Amino acid sequence: MKLGNVITLTLLTGVLFSLSIFAQENLTGRKIIENVYYRPTGDDSKSDLTMTLINSRGDERVREIQQFSKDFGEEEKNIMFFLSPADVRNTSFMNWSYEEEGRDDDQWIYLPALKKTKRISSDSKSDYFMGSDFTYDDLGDRHPSEDTHKLLREETFGGEECYVVESIPIEDDYMYSRTITWIIKDKWIGLKKEFYDEDDEHLKNLTVEKYDKIDGYWVITHSVMHNIQKDHKTIMILKNVNINTGLDDGMFTERMMKRGI
Repeated sequence: MKLGNVITLTLLTGVLFSLSIFAQENLTGRKIIENVYYRPTGDDSKSDLTMTLINSRGDERVREIQQFSKDFGEEEKNIMFFLSPADVRNTSFMNWSYEEEGRDDDQWIYLPALKKTKRISSDSKSDYFMGSDFTYDDLGDRHPSEDTHKLLREETFGGEECYVVESIPIEDDYMYSRTITWIIKDKWIGLKKEFYDEDDEHLKNLTVEKYDKIDGYWVITHSVMHNIQKDHKTIMILKNVNINTGLDDGMFTERMMKRGI
């Protein structure tokens, strides 16, 4: 390679490196959250989920679930079916999230004892889902436009370089006064999230214990939601994850909720 080309290449590399640093240094809290929100997850996926509920005495309840999701472009649809134990078997839950700003998720739950599908109202989004530490709202996709986001700092957490972003809801009477999220810089995964209640008291933590690259996509496979005020935990472990399987659109309907798998 000619010396001139070497110099040009060196200068170009330096410029690109500087631009990269400049871009990262000027990332806003909103942009960081958008990067998390739009992180590629594939066209569809199916997996087995084990949900373990642990109370303050250490008593455990284990629930086995099969779940499916599909990206429809303007919206994403998710459905889960409870397989065991017997008292929740055949219960199903479905969530539709929309990319349109200002549009709330649509959610339904099917209760086999009543043989009835119930739509989750806006007033019920703060209720806890099936005895877990996740509210119905937690199970949906919160659009970045619903909060104001501030980059607080950068720090190492769990061995990863993270952005720490505070998000404050625009809606006055939202169930959380704010959240703080630790986001891995090069993977755009929320590694930890702190939730604060309406009185700005620390309510609970969501911590990612394990994530894996499956078929080229980062997937959270082990997470824990710990309600500090109640000393109650929900452990979520994902297994048998399959991505881009060609799921049928008809999987995500109220008819399928009643029919089951």
